[in-house]
Amino acid sequence: MSVLLELKSLDKRFGGLHVTRGVSFALNTGDRMALIGPNGAGKTTLVNQISGVLTSDTGDIWLRGENVTRLSQAKRVRAGLARTFQITTLAPHFAVQRQIELALFEREGLTGGMWRSLDAYPALQAEAQGILSRFGLRSHAATATEDLAYGEQRLIEMALALALRPKVLLLDEPMAGVPKGDGERLLAALDALPRDLAVLIIEHDMDLVFRFANRIVVLAEGAVLADGSPEDIRRDPRVRAAYLGN
Repeated sequence: MSVLLELKSLDKRFGGLHVTRGVSFALNTGDRMALIGPNGAGKTTLVNQISGVLTSDTGDIWLRGENVTRLSQAKRVRAGLARTFQITTLAPHFAVQRQIELALFEREGLTGGMWRSLDAYPALQAEAQGILSRFGLRSHAATATEDLAYGEQRLIEMALALALRPKVLLLDEPMAGVPKGDGERLLAALDALPRDLAVLIIEHDMDLVFRFANRIVVLAEGAVLADGSPEDIRRDPRVRAAYLGN
């Protein structure tokens, strides 16, 4: 088992507000880690630091043995990191399959040849169709994303992230805003993620957290309060007092 992502003493301030404080932990191949904590604990800020949306004030981020602390978001993606956001960021008028194909174009470095029709790349079309089938979205290939249910849009976001063939996947509240009826489809998609992929998920749904994660990190006031197995976290009195309750 190899370390794919390592955080070393990450800090982030916004003026006088100290949002993340010396955060350190690592993800190994195949890890299923949940990042939990009260609102305002710094979870999304931390994921934004990891993905390059925000620049850390201090600390280092190592991805597959490379220090990516000062790399752009695009370069981190090329190094093997992908993420989804709390709020969907899909192109509303684009057909679902076209969006997957565009992600594949970016992955293969073909965006400079976009003057050619996407239909000129049958292998990428076939791969896009395979990804859609994996997420149960093949019947929606020609549908604009704005015409799909919100839960299906969240599945498309995961499909887009996987199209980039990441080694580390960051999921920021994938269940946020998803109707209860669509929740099982998302859970099934999470369960079916490649076993060698390291996944870090931010989620407030504790049923999902304890079903999905083999390891949980708890943030409180920007710092790591606890780091351990789901059973360790469930029984930790500090975590119960700060977040889980009784």
